[in-house]
Amino acid sequence: MKIQQIERVADITPAVFREKYYLPRKPVIISGLSKNWEALHKWTWDYFKSIVGEQTVGVYNNTRAGANTLVNGADEYIKFGDYLDMIQQGPVELRIFLFNIFQHAPQLVKDFTFPDEYAKGFLHKFPMLFVGGAGSVAHMHYDIDLSHIFHTQFIGRKRLLLLENSQAPYIYRMPLTVESAASFVNWHEHLDTKQFPALEYAQAYTETLQHGETLFMPAGYWHHMEYIDSGFAMSLRALDQRLIGKLNGAYHLVGLRGMNNLLIKMAPVWWYHYKRKVAKARANKLLEKIGVAAGE
Repeated sequence: MKIQQIERVADITPAVFREKYYLPRKPVIISGLSKNWEALHKWTWDYFKSIVGEQTVGVYNNTRAGANTLVNGADEYIKFGDYLDMIQQGPVELRIFLFNIFQHAPQLVKDFTFPDEYAKGFLHKFPMLFVGGAGSVAHMHYDIDLSHIFHTQFIGRKRLLLLENSQAPYIYRMPLTVESAASFVNWHEHLDTKQFPALEYAQAYTETLQHGETLFMPAGYWHHMEYIDSGFAMSLRALDQRLIGKLNGAYHLVGLRGMNNLLIKMAPVWWYHYKRKVAKARANKLLEKIGVAAGE
């Protein structure tokens, strides 16, 4: 892959942010966005356990979804407090995503502020928590609602790999999904370009997100995240400012996800292999075009 670092800024004015990142749809890490949030120091493992420890949550392991796995189907369910105890004791390849902890502890919304000066259309009722043990992985995908994301890390470090949505053919996007057929686990050490040769030509961004830093990830960006340490993050979502973006997000949520789940139920094994076959065929066609262009 052709990889560049995600740009970093300490602080940035709304006008500069919109000009350099929001409107061009380019990722950036803002280290000072959360500096005045009470959550920055207040949100700890013990604090979360004390207020929502008895809540049952779905957890996900590092195994890629099998033929019969519906979209967003959890691998098991445990109490949040038990899970937090587990990931503090050592590497645990289990994570939680899209956990609306604020439904169970609404007082938490007082501990941070939405950056409304940077973007319009924030979904104020849906801040989401993402938690992972050291070694856990969020496999390559893009968010199905196609929202802009302001993703703030609390505790621990997270390794990021981001690609603009147009890179989908290079990373083997499967039809009717927001997922890649390729594996990016430990991509920084080894990338399987033998089985997935088009990966070599993909253009990507990378960085390590630290405590208190906020990643702005534009709508539709592919992302693969690996928890270097046990930690958690909060995502604040803002609707795409464009009408076509909102309509595309609605289609993804209803049409695309619904059709994928229907095919998983009707013909799971056939659909599992067909998606991967189509992804490879599209990538091979792209490689042929690159080869023709290079020879001229």
